[in-house]
Amino acid sequence: MLSEQSLQLIDMVSRVGSFTAAANKLHKVPSAVSYAVKQVEDELGVTLFERHHRSVSLTLAGEHFVKQTRVLLTNMAAMKDDTKRIANGWQPTLSIAFDNIVRADKISVLIADFYRNFTNVELIIRIEVFNGVWESIANGRSDIAIGATTAIPVGGEYHFRDMGEIEWTFVVSKHHPLSKLDRPLTDDELRQYPSICLEDTSREIPKRMTWLLDNQRRLVVPDWIRAINCFREGLGIGYIPLHFAEPFIKAGSLIQKEIERPKAPSPCCLAWNGANDSPAMSWVLDYLGDSEKLHNDWFI
Repeated sequence: MLSEQSLQLIDMVSRVGSFTAAANKLHKVPSAVSYAVKQVEDELGVTLFERHHRSVSLTLAGEHFVKQTRVLLTNMAAMKDDTKRIANGWQPTLSIAFDNIVRADKISVLIADFYRNFTNVELIIRIEVFNGVWESIANGRSDIAIGATTAIPVGGEYHFRDMGEIEWTFVVSKHHPLSKLDRPLTDDELRQYPSICLEDTSREIPKRMTWLLDNQRRLVVPDWIRAINCFREGLGIGYIPLHFAEPFIKAGSLIQKEIERPKAPSPCCLAWNGANDSPAMSWVLDYLGDSEKLHNDWFI
C-alpha cells in the first residue's frame, strides 16, 4: 500500500489539512482520499491524522511519517531523473586527476567554469604525483588525467593529447655550500646532500622519484610547495619544474646549477578513458583545448 501515489496523497492531505481540499487538488472524490488514508493507517497500525468536523491534523506519528515521506518522494524523483539522464549519456560524477606538476590556480578556474555549465554533475578533483596519476585512471578512480608524465601503458580505451614537455631545473638554496661552485657539479659532490623528492601517490604501479643518486639520502615531501620551502631552507638539493622555480630564481632565494648528468625534459599529456564518455567529459576536453593551449595554461 505504500506506493508513491499513496505517499503523495498523504503528503497532500497534510499540506491542505482536509480530505475534501486534498480531493480537489488530486481530482478525486473525498471518500476515495479518506479511504486511501485509512488503508495506509491500517497497514502501518497507527493513526496518522486526527479527524475533526471539517479538517484533519497530523498526530505525532503522522508528523514523523510525513517528514520521512517527503524525503522519500524527493529521492524517488531524483532517482527517476538521474536514470533518464544516464540513459541519454549523462553521468552523475566526473573525476579528474591532476598531477601535482600543473599550475594550481588553473584548477580553481576550471572548477568554477564547470559548475557554471553543469548543475547536476558532481566534479571530483584528485591531486596525484607521478605514477599515481596513471594508477588513478587505470583503476577507474578518475575519468580524465591532466599533466601525466612518462606514459605507462594501462590498457583499455584510453586516449591521449600531447601537452608538450616539462622543463626541469636543478636548484640549491642561495645559502647552500654548492651555490658557490661555478661549474657543473659531479655525482660525488651531490651525493652527500639529501635529494628533495615528491612522494609518488601510486600504490600498485611502481613508484618514481624526482631525482635520486645511488646511496643518496632522501627528503620526501607531499607536494611542490613543501619541496620549495625545503629547498629555500637549504635542507636538500634536486630538481624542480622550471615553471615553479622561476619566481624564486628571479628573487634570488634559489640558485640554478648545472650538473654533469642533467635530467631530461619529461613528456607530458592529457589522458582520458573513452569508455566513460559523457556530455560533461566532452565539455572538459573541449574546454582544455589543443596541445599548445594545454601547455600554455598549465605549465607557463
